[in-house]
Amino acid sequence: MKPLAKLFGSPARLKTLRLFVFNRDTAFSLPDIAERTKLSKEVVRRELTELLAAGLVRKKGANVSTQYQTNPRFEHMHALDAFIRDTTSVRPRGIIMALRKVGALRLVALSGFFTNVLESRVDLLVVGDHIDERSLTAVVRSLEAELGREVRYASFTTEDFRYRLGVYDRLLRDIFDYPHRLLVDKIGL
Repeated sequence: MKPLAKLFGSPARLKTLRLFVFNRDTAFSLPDIAERTKLSKEVVRRELTELLAAGLVRKKGANVSTQYQTNPRFEHMHALDAFIRDTTSVRPRGIIMALRKVGALRLVALSGFFTNVLESRVDLLVVGDHIDERSLTAVVRSLEAELGREVRYASFTTEDFRYRLGVYDRLLRDIFDYPHRLLVDKIGL
């Protein structure tokens, strides 16, 4: 992230860019953008001013109901989209370190967005015991802020996962029959 942050001016600019590039069809209010990027409203306002001036973002509505959306006519959208997608990655080690706080991990698998299979129903699978769902949600929200897009995830206890694996659960098949990456595997897949 650091080289890109320098290239684009700041980590805040990069987070805001990713949000709009990965969510082109969605309009966001200023508070929504601040929440999703985990930036202050003042910083978001400053970044929006720059992105509006560049033509990447357009403004809809006025005053309280103002919404911001990616400008579909932005002339460099295709190139920017390809560049952002190619350079957006999260270090697996960082994901594991963050997830260790949520419980006793038995299996962590990346699929979907992380393996460039955008049709997948799940991007992150977490299997473990004593998983604190609130902490897991917080970790995922932090990951979403970093990536600029929603992360679809599922979590199971080890027992539930083994049962679902045994009955060929469709959700698990969607992960394991297609490109995926195991970050933690204490189950022995």
